Amino acid sequence: MSSNNDAYNSDELEAPDWLNKQFLQEVLMQYSKDPSLKLTDVQISPASAKGDHYASVMFRTSVEYLTQKGKFSKSLIIKTMPEMEGNKKEFLGDSPIFQTEIAMYTEVLPKFEAILREAGEETTFCTRCVYHSLEPRQVMIFEDLVPQGYEVIRNRNLTLDELRCALRKLAKWHAVSQKLLQEQPNIFDRLKYDITTLPNFFEQDFVTKALPTFIDMIGQVESLKDYRKYFEPMRQNIIKRWADIIREYRENRQENSYYVLCHGDFHVRNLMYKLDDCMLIDFQMSYVGSMVNDLLYAKYMLFAAEERLNNSDELISHYFDTFLATLSKIGYKGEKHSLVELRRQMFDRRFSDYMLLTLLLPLSYSMRQNKDPGDILQSEELRVNIYYNKDYQKELEYLLPRMLQLGYFELPE
Repeated sequence: MSSNNDAYNSDELEAPDWLNKQFLQEVLMQYSKDPSLKLTDVQISPASAKGDHYASVMFRTSVEYLTQKGKFSKSLIIKTMPEMEGNKKEFLGDSPIFQTEIAMYTEVLPKFEAILREAGEETTFCTRCVYHSLEPRQVMIFEDLVPQGYEVIRNRNLTLDELRCALRKLAKWHAVSQKLLQEQPNIFDRLKYDITTLPNFFEQDFVTKALPTFIDMIGQVESLKDYRKYFEPMRQNIIKRWADIIREYRENRQENSYYVLCHGDFHVRNLMYKLDDCMLIDFQMSYVGSMVNDLLYAKYMLFAAEERLNNSDELISHYFDTFLATLSKIGYKGEKHSLVELRRQMFDRRFSDYMLLTLLLPLSYSMRQNKDPGDILQSEELRVNIYYNKDYQKELEYLLPRMLQLGYFELPE
């Protein structure tokens, strides 16, 4: 196992006792359906760099094994819930995120891929799940994408081609899910948990103090202080209005809205790239909602500043063209969609813009500097400091006037 190293999450520096040779041999025997399989070597290390993820604990396991057919090796990713006492375990311990992700990997995404294959579209959304369990512990095991040539992009922004690739995958996912929702409205009823349903989510300081910290910051910046008056009225209701948007499909369904199965956490660290292809990872927050939710999330957590400022419209159009083409290819029989209507629905849900702008965009800037979101979420000093990032403030000098010009601050009743 790797020695203590600041490059990795502290709870991934040592594997739990149950993650051992015997457990892994049983997993591989079950997966290969070969009772003769014998594990000969196991090497365990942290699965990813510090800050790549928060809502789980992950290890990479390289194994060598013998069967009647010969000697083989395989690299696996083990994903489990936090066992180390602390904020992460307290925050995530009672959440249903593993039930959601198991359903996504084992049922939902394979079904999506099969529908696309039947239509002549060879699309793979994710890696293969080798093993999963909820008892006696929550754990999932996947085939490792790294030996297949895929990588998480950490030290630079995504190119326009890489962004288009990600949005094409998302558009195909959304299209298939909308067809299934039309034909079988209850098909995703189990996927009813999103980020707002995490235990005590709305009591977390990083959520409740985001807007007040943002308001304090822009009040101290000469070029931004005039916009404070637009955010002050949001103090009492921004969190509730945002939660209402996320939960809309379940609690307040709107006629003619474009509902799909949302990824729920569509950001740069939840993609792995290989040349002109990408794979999606981490489906713990997937739920049914407006397609707008994934698009706005991508705008703030996937796009870099230049794309938000100069290429956002083109990227959304690229996504929507793929969405429409996929609907046609798979035989969707529902009402027609239009880009104008999508834009209207995005505007109507602008409380998501306010929340993402004030809560997640400063965090996105820190992640692009390879800072650990876990450290930031647990430290008030670090949380405050990310709002004073000069690049973040510089972008606000463009975004806030644009929002004003587009009528974003004419708040709905």
